[in-house]
Amino acid sequence: MTDRSAPDQIPGQVPGQVFAVGERLSLRAPRRSDAGPVSLYLGDARVARMLRATPHPYPPGAAEALIERALSGRRAGRLLAIDASASGGPELAGLVYLDPAGTDARGRPVHEVSFMIGPPFWKTGYATEALDLLAERIFAEGAGALTATVFADDPASARLLTGLGFRWLGETEAPSAARGGPAPAWRYRLSAEDRAARLEQDARARAGG
Repeated sequence: MTDRSAPDQIPGQVPGQVFAVGERLSLRAPRRSDAGPVSLYLGDARVARMLRATPHPYPPGAAEALIERALSGRRAGRLLAIDASASGGPELAGLVYLDPAGTDARGRPVHEVSFMIGPPFWKTGYATEALDLLAERIFAEGAGALTATVFADDPASARLLTGLGFRWLGETEAPSAARGGPAPAWRYRLSAEDRAARLEQDARARAGG
């Protein structure tokens, strides 16, 4: 569940603009009205410790600044809100960070994904649905791979990634503002080919073949 800082590269996002729609939730651009719950969630030490760039305590105004960076184009990738209001859930269950991470051997874009879910919505399946929905959209656009890094003491996020087909790449260290320094972490990758193979396998299983 790791976020990352990134240079300025893309145009600003339109507040509330929908990026992808699933059965229970949608991924959309943040709105300024999201600042309250964002501050609440990121202000929780349990959340901050699993993110790279989020300090603890979380400073006043930091949530507003995070959203403004996304809306004004002053971050390299997308900041997406996990919105479950269409199915009776919260307008903001969490955030997905999507940042450019180069290209693969075939020249296709690679993206690094990280995420956080507000503590009231842990164990709801929102994170799994959000990342699955993200993968569907990103690979449909021609991406070559998604990568992710999670801290070694965050087994729930590790299980989520492997459950979606991400391959474990090995151990590393990742910075953590909330911890005051680097901490052991694990690296993961989901290629377009692995995603397609997994979907085909799931379809065969449902068909009994």
